[in-house]
Amino acid sequence: MAEILTAKKLAIKVSICLAVLVAVMALCAMVGTQKISLKKVFAGPGQEPGQNIDYEILVGVRLPRVILAALVGAALACSGVVLQAILRNPLADPYILGISSGAGLGVITAVISGITWKFWGGSPIAVFAFVGALATVWLVWCIGHLTGKSQVTSLLLAGVVINAFFSAVIMFLISIAKSEQLRSTVLWLMGNIIEKDPAVLGVSTVCILAGIIALFSISHRLNILTFGQEEAKGLGVDTAKTTAIAFGLAAFTTAIAVSLSGLIGFVGLIVPHGVRLVFGPDHRQLLPVSAIIGGAFLVVADTLARIIVAPAQLPVGVITAIAGGPFFLVLLAKYSRKVSWLK
Repeated sequence: MAEILTAKKLAIKVSICLAVLVAVMALCAMVGTQKISLKKVFAGPGQEPGQNIDYEILVGVRLPRVILAALVGAALACSGVVLQAILRNPLADPYILGISSGAGLGVITAVISGITWKFWGGSPIAVFAFVGALATVWLVWCIGHLTGKSQVTSLLLAGVVINAFFSAVIMFLISIAKSEQLRSTVLWLMGNIIEKDPAVLGVSTVCILAGIIALFSISHRLNILTFGQEEAKGLGVDTAKTTAIAFGLAAFTTAIAVSLSGLIGFVGLIVPHGVRLVFGPDHRQLLPVSAIIGGAFLVVADTLARIIVAPAQLPVGVITAIAGGPFFLVLLAKYSRKVSWLK
């Protein structure tokens, strides 16, 4: 018999997961090529810059990076939960649906154009990535909406095709880019957590948290939507409106995340399935718990990327791809056995 989810049980589970996230963030902030002393950190920054290096490393470098990784992981995990719900496909993921490739195309455009400005961290990359991701989402949505009766299947296929097309365009633009532009661009395309301007980090935090809260507010409708379009309509859910809202919010959080960190794949695939196996499919707990576990997952992955080949650093997207590739193949094999391709 399925466990009845109450507000108290949900609060307890979320609180435990938050405690785990805070512990993971604290431990990972202490890990790095440079050892630091907590005693020196608690002594404060000192009266002059550079007087307390341990404090500056932890507070000025590692903590912002850990916070950024947690935010990006939470956004991508929540987006994966929502896309799997509205598409009713366990293989759905922001990376696979082309959202990340759209952001990547925006970044390449920004780098090659040479545009610079003095606001939003001093670089147009984040803004171009955000616009590219949102534009891709609405392109996928329009194509899926206009083709065939099965909008769910059409959305998934449209995303895969656009992902492949944009990836080809990105490779073409990289091949004609100037050599000095390539390194930063390629690192960004592989997913890279780097320090951000505090104002950018603050605004992004508010946007991502707002998106997650908005998705949680429609979690009960997502539960009904997983039964299918016709069943959901019979239970009084406006499926078109709910799908559009959920898809738009997932796109918004993904666009923010990708604009901050580059193309990090498989977080939206691995985390939702892991959380679903442990906690169950109820989106009222699946969304907040996936956000928290997704944040912890990416914090750990970024820490591994920092130390595994120290003093050099790997792009965090490499770590998530190594973990996510085999996981995707297992899901594909499992899902394919349940689908009859020949009728």
